[in-house]
Order: sequence, then structure tokens, then C-alpha cells
Amino acid sequence: MRLDKILNIKYPFIQGGMANISKGKFASDVSNAGGLGLIGTGGMDEEDLKKEIAIAKENTDKLFGVNLLLLNPEIDRLVDLVISEDIKFITTGAGNPGKFMKRFKERGIIVFPIVSNTSLAIRMERLGADGIIVEGEEAAGHIGELSTMVLLPEVATKVKIPVIAAGGIASGRQIFAAEVLGASGIQFGTSMLFTEECPIHENYKNRLLQAKSSNVTVIGTTNGYRTRVLKNKMARKYLNLEREEGNKLELEKLTLGALKKAVFNGDMEEGSIMAGEVVGTLDKIYKIEELFQKFYGDYERIKKSYEKSE
Repeated sequence: MRLDKILNIKYPFIQGGMANISKGKFASDVSNAGGLGLIGTGGMDEEDLKKEIAIAKENTDKLFGVNLLLLNPEIDRLVDLVISEDIKFITTGAGNPGKFMKRFKERGIIVFPIVSNTSLAIRMERLGADGIIVEGEEAAGHIGELSTMVLLPEVATKVKIPVIAAGGIASGRQIFAAEVLGASGIQFGTSMLFTEECPIHENYKNRLLQAKSSNVTVIGTTNGYRTRVLKNKMARKYLNLEREEGNKLELEKLTLGALKKAVFNGDMEEGSIMAGEVVGTLDKIYKIEELFQKFYGDYERIKKSYEKSE
């Protein structure tokens, strides 16, 4: 079943739970535009999340969700809060949500874990997940090692629950391709940065508009924290240190607070400018509703054209 039917939303689109970006107002804007907005808990404590949930509730009467970063040291408190606030949809990342699944299921919460390999997808289905978000290495931020085109159809044939595609999708043509490969919906990350409502610094948006797919790189390959970012001074320093086998402390110092530098301060040299490989696909800043209409309209036209040719 398609995601829009499962969640009773207009479009089968989820907004990724991006740390320092996916706040309450942004999540509500996405939901109001017909998608499923998410509040990202990366870098949040219980008080932060409570505030952002209140903001989302004030700005929409539609469904929105929370992305739980399971590595967050306050994860137990965050889970308690999500349950007490009667959140009905969550995604999980950076860990195994198994210890919380019984409580989620008792409260009727829909759970879609994010995975980067097939074995984890199978394990999540066995734990009782309602769906799986398959994130390929084309995505922005922290990534696995398999591409969406390889991982998506493999997972779709191994599980019986809905599969959502993430990573490398920023057009109607790519949405249709993901559907053919087994996707019931799409999670957008990089594409959502190209919206007026997205609360990143204008310098960040301008840099994205100038960027091409050849401007992205991956840092963190030597320490298990593979992260896709745009090339800049910070990324070059990081890559040089990795080549020279610099110690982990030196690497951590480079990225400490680097995302906030980009998102809030507009520092395009020392900040971490997270962006996926599709960064060169979009060439303007859209209203969220306009972007969704474009994506879905293009998808429908391509699908009809394909069906006519058969």
C-alpha cells in the first residue's frame, strides 16, 4: 500500500529528520503542504523536543512525526516524551529501536526505522516495524555503503511491510523509478533544503543553488562515520587528515559544531554543508507545496507516458 493511503496524507512524501534543521515549524509546514513533516531529535534534549512538538501542534492540525536518533544520550527521556505527547508516527535512526517497540505498539504508534542494509531491514520487520525507510549512500549526512538502486529492490523483495526510498531522489522521474523498484513512498532530505520554509541560513541555500553533483564528497571513511557533504575548507582539511591517518580527536575537532556553523551562522568554509548527490538537480528555491506539486505532477506524467508505451 502507498504511503499516502497508509497515513491519510496528500502525497506519499516524508521530510527527513535532519539535525538542527527539522524543527517544529518546518515539520508543520511540510504537513500543511500535504507531506509528512518530521521533527529531528539530533542534538536535542527533552526540553528542546517538548518545545518543538508544541510549535508543530500550534501550526498544524495534520499528522506530523518525530525522528528519534537512538544514539542521543537522552533517548529514554525522548521516547517517554513522544509517548506522552501522543505522537502517532516516528522514524528511528542510528541504532536498534527494539527495546522500545513494545511500548510503541501498545500506544498504536506507527514506526518506520531507517536502514542502510538488508539484514537490518529484516530484523526491523521481525521486531514489529510498520515500514522501512531504505536510505542509499547518495543521501546527505551520515550514510551507509550501498546505493539506493541496489538496496531498495533488495529490501523490497525481502520484507512484506511498506518500503520508503531515501537518497538520490529529487525529480518525478526518480520517484517513478523508486516505485518500480518497490517503494511505497519517498523520504526527501536534500530537496527540502531548496524550500523557502527551510530554516537554514541564506548562505547555505545560495551555496546549494551553485552546487553540482561533482561538488559533493564523503568524509569519515576511516572512522566509521561516513558523511556526505559539499566540498569546502573544512571538508578538505578532514580528507587530508584522513589520508595522513590523523588521530580521531583531530577529526572530531574539525566537525564539532560544524553543522550548526553552516545552518545557523552561514559559515560556508568551516561549516559542514550536508547535501546529497542530487544537489545539482534543483535550480531554484520553492515553496514546499510548489515543490511537492512539481514532483508529483512530473511523476504522474512520466508514469502515464510509460503506461501508454507498453
